[in-house]
Amino acid sequence: MGATVTSRVLDLLGAFDSDHRSLTLSDLARRAGLPLATAHRLVGELTRWGALTRLPTGEYVIGRRLWDLGLLSPVQSGLRQAASPFLHDLYGATLATVHLAVRDGCEVLYVDRLAGHVSVPVVSKIGSRLPLHATGVGKVLLAYAPEDIRTEAFARLTRVTPYTITQPALLADQLKRVRTAGFATTGEEMSLGACSAAVPVRGEADQVVAALGIVVPDLRREQARLISALQVAARGIGRTLASAQWK
Repeated sequence: MGATVTSRVLDLLGAFDSDHRSLTLSDLARRAGLPLATAHRLVGELTRWGALTRLPTGEYVIGRRLWDLGLLSPVQSGLRQAASPFLHDLYGATLATVHLAVRDGCEVLYVDRLAGHVSVPVVSKIGSRLPLHATGVGKVLLAYAPEDIRTEAFARLTRVTPYTITQPALLADQLKRVRTAGFATTGEEMSLGACSAAVPVRGEADQVVAALGIVVPDLRREQARLISALQVAARGIGRTLASAQWK
């Protein structure tokens, strides 16, 4: 049985990712595994509907209508709404980049982010996905993930920088400390010149539903203060989620 029209459309939309935010028609066809003529017809329909937008350069990007639909997701509408005032409070207290993330399989999915005043190389963007083992929020989420997820993540410990933890035993020890201490840290493991701290956000039945993180040039002087601020914000988000009965 051949591919359905729906599966072809989904393949085209799936051609976009955090590393491919704009694509030419040829690139879309190649990444989706479709003939150019088929891609041209479907991309035209997607553009007319608003799922894609054609830039003056001729490249295509995800359109506003898909973004509007994405905002209806419980992850976006519930969690982001609950977290928003606490992210702004945290940003106001630290002037550092703060972000909110959830686990999507073996990756971190960033659902909200406020950029800090200090110039720090931050690779996270809203909607982007990064490795669990190389980020502060990722380590928190990995520490509380099911065993099968941890097993899969440990099988793909890719090195992003010279400081990325790629030794399973060392990472396992770090995750154990995360569960004991209640926070995770990184030191230039995702990008050089950037350190991070993160804490869990707990929802119903004390389950970890997200992670709240902060990125700074150096943690050595202010780690305790930053983690305390993160924990206060995370507890506030958790209480808001509980009162709204968010799941």
